[in-house]
Amino acid sequence: MTLGAFVLGTPDPPALADFYRALLGWQEEDRDPEWVRLKDPEQDRPSLSFQLETGHVPPVWPPRPGTQQMQAHVDLCVDDLEAETARACALGATVEEHQPQKDVRVLRDPHGHLFCLFLPGA
Repeated sequence: MTLGAFVLGTPDPPALADFYRALLGWQEEDRDPEWVRLKDPEQDRPSLSFQLETGHVPPVWPPRPGTQQMQAHVDLCVDDLEAETARACALGATVEEHQPQKDVRVLRDPHGHLFCLFLPGA
């Protein structure tokens, strides 16, 4: 068994896929208004896909009882935490106020999904 894909629900799959395509440098494999699939140019799987969820509600961070909880998030390994954080923000991400550790940055993509940038070994 292997991981085939990670799927994010979003009210606008093409727009969110464009953000992650620019962030990761991955290529687009499938695209329509309700579904987009990206993949690493070096391998077919795992891929990152985006499906239409018109009722998507971003999670609250840090979590609090009675609020929308994070179901999952994407971790991205980087060599330069500050430079990649700045690049992600230039593409439309935002840095969260609450940061749980020094060698990880918690950000939100343009549709409110949390993702983390972290240094090797973190």
